[in-house]
Amino acid sequence: MDFPIRTLSKNEFPPLLFEIPDPPSSLYYRGVLPPDDMKLLTVVGSRNYSDYGRMAIDSLVGGLRGHNIGIVSGLAIGVDTLAHRAALSANLYTLAVPGSGIDESVLYPRRNRSLAREILERGGGLLSEYEPTFRATPWSFPKRNRIMAGIARATLVVEATERSGTLITSRLAVDYNRDVLTVPGNIFSENSKGPHMLIRLGATPVTSPGDILEALGIEESMPREAKPHAACSPEEEKVLDLLISPKDRDELIRSLGISATEANVLLMKMEMSGMISEQNGIFLRT
Repeated sequence: MDFPIRTLSKNEFPPLLFEIPDPPSSLYYRGVLPPDDMKLLTVVGSRNYSDYGRMAIDSLVGGLRGHNIGIVSGLAIGVDTLAHRAALSANLYTLAVPGSGIDESVLYPRRNRSLAREILERGGGLLSEYEPTFRATPWSFPKRNRIMAGIARATLVVEATERSGTLITSRLAVDYNRDVLTVPGNIFSENSKGPHMLIRLGATPVTSPGDILEALGIEESMPREAKPHAACSPEEEKVLDLLISPKDRDELIRSLGISATEANVLLMKMEMSGMISEQNGIFLRT
């Protein structure tokens, strides 16, 4: 399937970009534009993420499934890649804003060109102010960050050192009067120093999808058609109640208060019936 590059007219620009002091003069686009009523969340973080960072993204983004939310990130290696993939797994719209043009011959990083193609095939988009064949440079990424900060209602930082370029995006978000959210981390990890500094400066700590929904002004509810309680066994009902927010397998089994064998059989049956799903070890209600 072909995804031609389009030049957007000014009336097609995402409306929040008109609120920033230095909006782009032109925008090039491939794929589908986010609807004006969609709440966009920019997700940024370290290139060298930890298992904790990966689990946090899978859980937080996965927990937004079914809501009118889109995930914006920069297509970079690391947290950006995880954010786009978590959005795709949760059937959420996702928008990539690379530090290059969006022609496939120059799309950066090269190793994520297949991810960019998947984003387009799944109904997402690529957006850049750079000419389509512009090759990424060291200065193009910080400049690009103002679009990522300006286009979304909030920016979520997941793992960053104190000197990470990721913090440029969060600083711009503050300048643009957007909410800055961040995931608290291990006090012994270098990747936690950036988020903890942001929390000291007033960023909102995020420990559940509900925190993100609150920041975006969305009422927290499970956007699924609930199976009638009469059709659930007491054990299934307990699992569904526990999965108001996503949980990893070990936490879920401990909370159920039954043997691991019984719990695994129960979870398998519920997955097969479509009541729950598992993504990278994280369980969600479907």
